Amino acid sequence: MGTTVSIELADDRPDAELRSLIDETCAWLHEVDQRFSTYKPGSEVMRVRRRELAVDDASADLRWVLGACADLWRDTDGYFDAYAGGLLDPSGYVKGWSVEVASARLLERGSTSHYINAGGDIRMRGEHPDGGPWRVGIRHPWEADKVSWVLALHDGAIATSGTYERGDHVINPRTRTPARGLRSVTVVGADLALADAYATAALAMGESGLPWLAKRAADGYESAVVTDDGRAFTTTNLPAAV
Repeated sequence: MGTTVSIELADDRPDAELRSLIDETCAWLHEVDQRFSTYKPGSEVMRVRRRELAVDDASADLRWVLGACADLWRDTDGYFDAYAGGLLDPSGYVKGWSVEVASARLLERGSTSHYINAGGDIRMRGEHPDGGPWRVGIRHPWEADKVSWVLALHDGAIATSGTYERGDHVINPRTRTPARGLRSVTVVGADLALADAYATAALAMGESGLPWLAKRAADGYESAVVTDDGRAFTTTNLPAAV
């Protein structure tokens, strides 16, 4: 998926069991990469792009992801668009979704305390190995050695979309030009797939994403935003560490 994934299991279980769980999680993430990569010519996404594979004949996972992307397109007034760049690219949903699925699978296998970080999109459950919540620093969008906020969660997801590392990788689908107005958008909620997509959509909206994000708080999705000119905004119940 073009990023690094780190996995931490804090369960009190034999080392061999923990290693097996990590191996299974890595195998799932590699499977997702093989299926959804826009860099591998043989992936399902690339075959759909070239019209070598009809969506109806694709895997259940691909059909699910495309259905979710269509729902998000409607729910974000078109700002979350898997075709924003002109070709099918569901990456803005896939990374968060794949980690959410990985966390659910770990839970099914009895791992109640774990932390998965895929390039800054994070899903955590239970307690930190030292006790208490997992603490996550949100990178300052101009100074890489500083943080803008520190968040603390026992169970939840954190996704950040910004322009400070990958540049103009988010497109405003209305103008077909790089998103402008917001430098960094962090969304916190129960589901990493949605948090990731909401962060991407808000970044694409620009400053009009601020009131849109505020409305998401009613559904349990809090946010923290830094604008291009350095202003900072947070919703009321952002789980910032004291």
